[in-house]
Amino acid sequence: MFRSLSVRNYRIWFGGAFVSNIGAWMQATTQNWVVLTELTDTNAAAVGTTMALQFGPQLLLVPFSGAVADRFDRRKVLLVTQSLLMLLAFGLGTLLVLGAASIWHLYGFALALGIVNAFDTTSRQAFVSDLVETDQLSNAVALNSASFNSARLIGPAVAGILIAAVGSGWVFIINGVSFLAVLGALLMITTRRTAPPPQGRRESQLRQLSAGFRYVRQRHDLLIIFLIVFLVGAFSMNFPVMSSTMAVEFGRGAGDYGLLSSILAIGSLSGALLSARRPEARMRVVIASVGGIALVSLVAALMPSFWTFALTLVFLGFAISTMLTTANGFVQTTADPAVRGRVLALYMAILMGGTPIGAPLVGAAADALGPRSTLIISAAAAFAAFGIGMTWLLTERGLRFHREGWNWRVTHVGRPGLDDDPGKQSETLTAPISVLRRDPDVVGESAPQEGATGTIRIEGEADPGGADAPGEGAPTGPGGPAR
Repeated sequence: MFRSLSVRNYRIWFGGAFVSNIGAWMQATTQNWVVLTELTDTNAAAVGTTMALQFGPQLLLVPFSGAVADRFDRRKVLLVTQSLLMLLAFGLGTLLVLGAASIWHLYGFALALGIVNAFDTTSRQAFVSDLVETDQLSNAVALNSASFNSARLIGPAVAGILIAAVGSGWVFIINGVSFLAVLGALLMITTRRTAPPPQGRRESQLRQLSAGFRYVRQRHDLLIIFLIVFLVGAFSMNFPVMSSTMAVEFGRGAGDYGLLSSILAIGSLSGALLSARRPEARMRVVIASVGGIALVSLVAALMPSFWTFALTLVFLGFAISTMLTTANGFVQTTADPAVRGRVLALYMAILMGGTPIGAPLVGAAADALGPRSTLIISAAAAFAAFGIGMTWLLTERGLRFHREGWNWRVTHVGRPGLDDDPGKQSETLTAPISVLRRDPDVVGESAPQEGATGTIRIEGEADPGGADAPGEGAPTGPGGPAR
């Protein structure tokens, strides 16, 4: 479960990121509570607007953030972005302490945070591949999620106490101090740089920026994951709106609101740790867990008391964490290293970029129909995502259920013994079928990948050196998850 921690660079990053993540969760909890209770009169739509401003830039800047992660030293990119995030936390904290903050200051802060995070998040996710070998990548991704959710157990609860004890402004300032941990870790890390392979004629900047889109377009499995992640990210992951409005619904204060986030994190941490035990990320886990999100969201909407609602959040956190950790691991381990940063940028943009669409709608629904409507919307979106995943399994993978007496057997295309030679492959719903069959002519699809970042052939392009030669990739450089 913890095998990636044997790597020095990853161990340093893990420790620094954990401390910083605690501060990030303190800030996120405080930010939404300030909007809901201090700067507005329990206006859930204002919370949704804040989230839209914070996550919208991830969608708009995806071609550029992915190219930066692929072409520049990710460690240096993170040193810049983390420093900017630290300054933003200090700035807003000072305004709140002085009593000079207004809702427009929060909106501006959220937008600036979103712009910086558009570049920071992509480089952090891709940074993991610079710290560990390919066979440990799926485990490292899962442990990153475990670190994030462990901090979630601590940060919101501490934020609730600090808001009551010293005021919301000081929470932002304390978060600013926590950035020193991740900045220190980045300075201590030494990553290997691998030169890219020889290039032909340089590709145009436009084609370099769009390489991630062209690669994903050829990978139907990634398209399904992206669609599932979009629906869940847009309508099932609006925790600030759901938790804050439900806390008010049950007549609770800031401390209990923070407690809900920590309870959610218990399930999230469990899901991440179980994902770390799996040897590889599988599509079937993504699809099954999104079905779990749908069921738990529906049950949570019917809970009659604060504590029964809180109990369902453990299972909701487990299902969402399992889905996200597995989807992230699948994308990272099967994407070609030459475009890994751009593919991850697209993945994160779809995950976070759905928030500007979903958060205002969910916030408006909470105001008009009541807090429980947010959970009904979450269930409907997750059921739709589950249906999309199952349709893909039944059509492209030929999923079939067979009954033999009292026993049931599941088969699908790509599984040993079904249209394939079992001696040549043993993977199940993990990588694209063409890779499972080891087709030497396949272009644009990949099983777990390793190697230097460099040229990747996209279907329909000429060979390197020709008039339309693929563009120049960037050396593999540092970058990884913290906030």
